[in-house]
Amino acid sequence: MRLVGLTGGIASGKSTVSNLFKDAGVPVVDADIVARDVVRKGTGGWKKIVKAFGNDVLSANGEIDRARLGQIVFSDPAKRQLLNCLLAPHISSGIFWEIAKLWMKGCKVIILDIPLLFETKMDRWTNPVIVVWVNPATQIERLMSRDGCSEEQAQNRINAQLALDWKKSEADIVIDNSGSLDDTKAQFQELLRKVSEPLTWKERLRTRDGLFSVVLCTAVGVLLAQKNLL
Repeated sequence: MRLVGLTGGIASGKSTVSNLFKDAGVPVVDADIVARDVVRKGTGGWKKIVKAFGNDVLSANGEIDRARLGQIVFSDPAKRQLLNCLLAPHISSGIFWEIAKLWMKGCKVIILDIPLLFETKMDRWTNPVIVVWVNPATQIERLMSRDGCSEEQAQNRINAQLALDWKKSEADIVIDNSGSLDDTKAQFQELLRKVSEPLTWKERLRTRDGLFSVVLCTAVGVLLAQKNLL
């Protein structure tokens, strides 16, 4: 099984590339979806957030108000670190559960769409690592347009993350999303070819079929050894 890491920065276009993988029929584990699930009302993640940040982060229906919580943590590095520490175990468990379900279906290539791939050290589990990069001016412009925030607010949110240029330097593959959607799609076609290359023997052993083959061969070997001893 091949676990492909996909990350980027806020408003870099990572979700665009993630959706292109989905459209191509490649299974994607989306950490943002997992994160929303683990903070639903009444869950362990929800209880931790309410205990740490109070009822002010709750909406009228009792769910976490993500926009309000975001305002708090983006303006305070200590609170942002606290939130990440509180939710990291729940999100990691959720991601591995989604991987397990896809493994049981026999999927051989899985995309892990994780914004905090490097921060959570989950890049150690993936190969290759893809970073969706965008130039700083375009990133700020897109973030302001998308979220209706000021330039200062956009810059603060960007500064709250690991530098995108650093992520780029750590990547195995970089998608430059500074241009048009057609430009990104053209780069994606080459990317899709690379991640769809035949699995290495180690990757084959990690697939469901590969594991079953190992178990079967081991069982046959044991039976033959027992027969020879009789």
